[in-house]
Amino acid sequence: MMRAIGRVALMAMIAAAAGAGAQQYPSRPIRVVVPFAPGGNTDLVARAIAPAMSAGLGQQVVVENRPGSSGILGAQIVAKSPPDGYTLLAMANTFAVVPSLIANPGYDPLKDFAAVSLTCLVPQVLVVNTALPVRSVKEVVALARKRPAELSYASAGVGGTGHMAAELFSRHVGIRMLHVPYKGNAQAIVDVIAGQVTMMFDQVSTSAPHVRAGKLRPLAVTSLKRSPLFPEVPTMDESGAKGFEDITFNGLVAPAGTPPAIQSRLNAEVGKAVLARELHKRFLDMGVELAASTSPAEFGAYIKAEFDKKAKLAKEAGIRLE
Repeated sequence: MMRAIGRVALMAMIAAAAGAGAQQYPSRPIRVVVPFAPGGNTDLVARAIAPAMSAGLGQQVVVENRPGSSGILGAQIVAKSPPDGYTLLAMANTFAVVPSLIANPGYDPLKDFAAVSLTCLVPQVLVVNTALPVRSVKEVVALARKRPAELSYASAGVGGTGHMAAELFSRHVGIRMLHVPYKGNAQAIVDVIAGQVTMMFDQVSTSAPHVRAGKLRPLAVTSLKRSPLFPEVPTMDESGAKGFEDITFNGLVAPAGTPPAIQSRLNAEVGKAVLARELHKRFLDMGVELAASTSPAEFGAYIKAEFDKKAKLAKEAGIRLE
């Protein structure tokens, strides 16, 4: 009995200490690890909300780029950090997708991290070479059924957002297309414009300049609502692919074991940061919708749903990264 009481007392002391630590949090600068090179959406969003979070937390939020292996290196660094709220990961879709594509990524997105909040949503758009004789998703589907596995689509690489979106779409509408992977998004777009490849799924933010210049024809966006960048372009759902949705997203996560009170505090500060009107408009003009989760639990459920969805797709389509 004495041992049982001792254990209960010890657990109560630990809980009290954790609660006190959370109340005093933060007492020093917070590091946000961006697992990609500077300049991408994940980096831009993290750096944009950092000042507002710094003001709300009373401590500097410092963004640090640690690129490598499709975001794996940065994720591993944060997973191994102390769960005290002072090291966070600015994650993107690849965070939840890569573990389904590679044998030993060195982290588990569901077990090794504690969710904080969503930070932004970026729909993709299906764009085609302007010489292709189609002007709607239904016409693409009809052409693909006439020429199975002949219509080609480009992507920035195996397992990337464009590749996964195209595979989801193909299965959703029942067609087969030829995948042409590149080592980056820029060359993929160039070859679609040149007609070397027929089409691609690309983030609205990077396709917009080419669409406005008349070099690419947009057919549909992958969100359930239209993009402010392309208000005249229908959604996949409106175009006959009922229920289709595949949005790229960014968010913040902390190491597993981070106290819930700290998760909630960070979640609240992200919510305040993304609501800043001028900041929200600036990103919306780029096709990026700043957004926050109502709670860490909501974001955790979102990550799990994305992981399960992409793991199922990777298995069915035989998508693997060597």
